[in-house]
Amino acid sequence: MQFRLNPIYKLGAYGSVLCLCLICGLITLQVVGRLIDKLLLSLGHDSLGLEIPGLSEASGFLLVGVSFLGLAYTFVNGGHIRVTLLIGRLGPKARAFVELGCLSIALALCSYLAWNSFWLVEDSLAFDEVSYGILRVPLWIPQAAMLSGIVLFCLSLLEAWLDVLVTALLRPSTFQANDTGHE
Repeated sequence: MQFRLNPIYKLGAYGSVLCLCLICGLITLQVVGRLIDKLLLSLGHDSLGLEIPGLSEASGFLLVGVSFLGLAYTFVNGGHIRVTLLIGRLGPKARAFVELGCLSIALALCSYLAWNSFWLVEDSLAFDEVSYGILRVPLWIPQAAMLSGIVLFCLSLLEAWLDVLVTALLRPSTFQANDTGHE
């Protein structure tokens, strides 16, 4: 299947990669800072106190971006784990309709999650909610990353659903295992 919105999904993947690189960079800085402090202490000098306050909190917020922004790209490139033991034994016609049913359930659940995530972001903006840790991060920022990833995932599911629907209704006997691009 050709996903028409693939450039948008790639943009989400780039956002995910950026968040992952930021996590890696922050943790590397923290480790290097601790090593320098230990080296200074072992040489008889005072510690510089090279640590990043709120690192675990920042990493947690960035992990939200990593997890959600990459969902759609992973889906369209077949990276999600699927159990095809049963569905793989079905004929093309039956498989097309079972695939359509599975995509329908996934799309419904993802849409529900997107709807509630939207209201979560809306509430965080309305009440100026911030995190409770050392860092006073407005909660709408990581929530918006989560919502963006969920919306992208919904779009990719919708594209796959429409393609499978057309195949199931017009030419079910031609349904292939890799028609949806997410095997």
